[in-house]
Amino acid sequence: MADSEWDEETVATVRKYAMQNAVEYDGAGQAGSVLGRLLGERADLRPRARDLKSLVEAEVAAANELATNSGVEAVREALAATNPEALERQKQVKRTGLKELPNATEGEVILRFAPNPNGPLTIGHARGVSINSEYARMYSGKVVLRFDDTDTRVKTPLPEAYDWIETEYEWLAGRPADIIIRASERMPIYLEYATKMLEGGFGYVCRCSAADFKALRDASQACPCRPRSVEANLADWSAMNDGSISEGEAVVRVKTDLDLPNPALRDWPALRIQHTPHPMVGDAYKVWPLLDFQSAIEDHLQGVTHIVRGKDLMDSTRKQTLLYEHFGWTYPEPLYWGRVKVHEFGGFSTSGMRAAIADGDYSGWDDARLPTLSALRRRGFDSQALREFWLDLGLTQKDISISMQTIESFNSSVIDSRCERRSFVREPLSLSLDASGVGGAPESVAIARHPHGDIAGVREWVLGPEILIETADAGIGSLRLKDLADVNIDAGAARASVEAWDRMDKRPIIHWLPTEMGRPARLSRPEGDEICIESGILEDVDLEEGAIIQLERVGFARIDSIPTDGLVELLYLHG
Repeated sequence: MADSEWDEETVATVRKYAMQNAVEYDGAGQAGSVLGRLLGERADLRPRARDLKSLVEAEVAAANELATNSGVEAVREALAATNPEALERQKQVKRTGLKELPNATEGEVILRFAPNPNGPLTIGHARGVSINSEYARMYSGKVVLRFDDTDTRVKTPLPEAYDWIETEYEWLAGRPADIIIRASERMPIYLEYATKMLEGGFGYVCRCSAADFKALRDASQACPCRPRSVEANLADWSAMNDGSISEGEAVVRVKTDLDLPNPALRDWPALRIQHTPHPMVGDAYKVWPLLDFQSAIEDHLQGVTHIVRGKDLMDSTRKQTLLYEHFGWTYPEPLYWGRVKVHEFGGFSTSGMRAAIADGDYSGWDDARLPTLSALRRRGFDSQALREFWLDLGLTQKDISISMQTIESFNSSVIDSRCERRSFVREPLSLSLDASGVGGAPESVAIARHPHGDIAGVREWVLGPEILIETADAGIGSLRLKDLADVNIDAGAARASVEAWDRMDKRPIIHWLPTEMGRPARLSRPEGDEICIESGILEDVDLEEGAIIQLERVGFARIDSIPTDGLVELLYLHG
C-alpha cells in the first residue's frame, strides 16, 4: 500500500475505506467516495481535506490494483483481517420525523406557539403549529398557545382572530392547545416583574432620546440614566404608569454588559409607554412590555422547556438569556429553523393582507389567492398534508425556497384515495352520438367513482342522443370517449360516430358527458393576483357542498356552493 507522511491512525483509516470501497464496487473504488466516508468519521480532518487528496488517491489505487491482480476476495480478506466491521457497512437511512429534543424528559416537555392575533394563521404559522404539536405528542408533553398581543399600535390585535387561531390550531394539530393565554390579560404580572427588575437594580428608566441612546450604545458608553438610584427609577416608573410622563419620553431598559459584541443586546428596551387603547382591554394601561420581555417572563411562568423558533430570532434568545441570568432562572432549550419562502406567496404579510382586504382587493381572509390557513382550508387542503410537509422538512436552519407544487404533492397523496371523480366539460360542444354503425348505443354506462377502486361503487350515466365534449377536443378527429367508445368527430356535422366500444388503438382519450347528466358550473382558479374563471357543464351526480372532487383532466376542486338554481361554484385546489 502507499507510503505517507501522515500518522499511522490516519493512514489506517484511509486504507480501511479504500478497501471497503474496492470491495463494494468490484475493484473500481472512487477517491471521492472514500474521502467522504473518511471525513464523516474523522471530523478533525475536515480542515485538511485538500491535503488528504494524494493519500486517498494512492490508497484507492492500491486497493483497486490488489483487486485487479488477486481478485476482490483478496481485498475482502485483507479488510477482514484489519477491520472486519467495515465489511458490513450500513447504508445511510433517510431520517424520518423530527430529530430528538435535547435534554427532554418524557411527560415534562412544555413548548409554546405564540402568534400575534392581528389576523388568522398563515402557511408560515403552520410550521410552528405542526412542529410544536408533534414534539408534544412525541414526549407526552404540552403546548401553550400564547397570544402575544401587547403591541397596540404596529400589530394591532384583531378581536375575531383569537377564536380563528384557536380553531385553526386545533384543525392543524389534530387537538386543542393544552393551555391558552392572552398576554394582554396578564399585564399586572409583567408590570410586577418590571418593578422587581427595577428594585433589583438590573433595570432602569431611560429618558434619553432614541437617537442619543443609540449613539452611546454603539460607542459602548452608558447613558446618563443608567447610574440613577433605585428610588429615582421607581419614581419615574410610577410616573410612566400614571401618565405623568408622555409617550416616547421614557423606556425601561435591562442592564447588560456594554461591551457585548452585538450592540442590539446592550441595555435592550423591555417596556415602553403606549397610550393607544387595546381592542380587548381598552386604555387600562399606559405602559406595555415589548415582546422580548413579555415572552421571557411568560415562558418562565409556564415552565416552557423548549423554544422552537426561526433563526432570525437568535438575538431574542440572547436578550432573554441575559434577563434570565438577572432573575436567576434557567433558560429553555432553544431550537431554530431557517427561512422558507413559498414562491407563490413571497410578498405577503399579515398587516399587508389586512390592509388589502380593507381596501377591497381581496374578498376576505379566505380569498383563494391568500396564503392564510382559512384560504387553504376553503380551497380543500388537508391538515394532515400540511403537517406532513412541515414535519418532513424538519428543523433545518438552511434557508430554502419552495413552490406550492411541493405542498400540493403532499396533499395529493393524502386526498387522492378519497376523492371521487367527476366530469367537468369546459366550453362545451354538443354532438349527436351516432352508434348506428355498431348496432346502437346502450341506455346507460357505469363509471367508477374512483379509478383504482379506493371508493366503491359507480356513477350511473343515462345516455341520450347527445353528448358534450370540450370544443378544443373537437379538432382531434379520432379519439376515445373515456369509459365508452372509440369515435370519430365530425365537427362540421356536430356528430360523434362510434367506431367501436372496445379500444382499437392508441388514439387520445378525452372526458365527456351526456347532455342530460350535467348542470352549469363555474371553476374559480387562483393565479397570482388574479382569479381566472372557467365556465362549463359539471356532472350532476351526488354533488355535495364542501366536498373535494377530482375533475377529469382538470384537477382537484372543492364544491364551494350548490344553489337551488344557477351555477355550481367550484374552487380549484391543484392538479
